[in-house]
This record gives sequence, structure tokens and C-alpha cells, in this order.
Amino acid sequence: MLISTVATRLRAAALAAAALAAPALGEGAPLGDDGLHKPDWLHETFLDLGEDLAEATAEGKRMVIFVEQLGCIYCKKMHEEILPDPRIDAIIRESFYPIQINLYGDLEVTDLDGNVMSEKDMTRHWNVIFTPTVIFLPEAVDGSKTAVEDAVAVMPGAFERNTTLAMFTWIRDKAYETEPNFQRFFADNFEMDPSN
Repeated sequence: MLISTVATRLRAAALAAAALAAPALGEGAPLGDDGLHKPDWLHETFLDLGEDLAEATAEGKRMVIFVEQLGCIYCKKMHEEILPDPRIDAIIRESFYPIQINLYGDLEVTDLDGNVMSEKDMTRHWNVIFTPTVIFLPEAVDGSKTAVEDAVAVMPGAFERNTTLAMFTWIRDKAYETEPNFQRFFADNFEMDPSN
């Protein structure tokens, strides 16, 4: 009982600290040279997805890829209204290893299967046609599939706050192993928030 109370207080303190570190709703993360939002929890890597996945696993976190593009109104909404929510910010900081890929970018990406392409060619290869698209990877892969083929889930679009929190929770807790239907998981564990 005492351990449970201490754990609850520690989690509450962590959420409070994340709330202070997160930008206020409506502010969003600063923009980078490419015009994309750059939250301080985003990892800038060489975009070798196999290496990034190994790093995420070594840190005890789940790798997540945010595919975005310059001028995307839905990406702006996600960064200004959804991701700064203290609950979402906290779960990303504590449990995920996020990287970003530009839908029309020219940086070189090495996919999990070893193929090397520019960001724009890789996203086309993955059939990503909408931004934001959020790709959640498993903890381990066999190296024969692309990131999208190996993904545990692919979230197209900027969901509202509770749905986004539910998706990150579903992945973090591996709830997909016992409840593979995300909508059922959401309905059973989260409420629709009319203030979204």
C-alpha cells in the first residue's frame, strides 16, 4: 500500500514537472530551419532507423516517427493544441524516442530493411500521403521489412487530445497484444472530451 502511494505521488510529480516544461497550449514548439516544429523531446539523428531503434530500445523507450511537412495545418494543430497537453507531453518524454521525417525532405534515410533513400522518396515508398502521420515501431524487428511494414500502428492525421493520449498509451502499455482493436481500447478506457 505504501509503495503504491509513493509511486502515485512520484508519477504526479513527474506529470507536474512535464507540465512546466511543456509549451502552453496554443504556443507549439519552435520551428526549425526546414519550417517544421521542433519540440525539445525530438531526437535529431542520422535517420538510420535501425540504429535509432537500437538506441530507443537501449533507453527502454518505444521509437515513434513523426512524418510532417512545411505548411501543414494539421501538423501545426498537433504541435500547438495536442502535443503540448501535459499528459501527452509526459508520456512522450517518459516512454518514447521520437524522430521526425520531412515528407518532402532531401535528407538520407536508411530504412529498417537497409534501403537508403531521401526522405521524400522514403515516404513515397511507404505510401505516406498525409501529414502528420505517426508511425509506432515495435521494440525489435527482423530487418527484412520497411518501417511501415514493421509498425505496430500508423496514426494518420492529428487526432484530438484524448485519442492521441489513448494511442500513445495503447502502444506504451502494449495493450494491442490483448486488445488489438484500438477503437475498442479507446471506448473502454478513455472518454470523449468535448473540450478537445
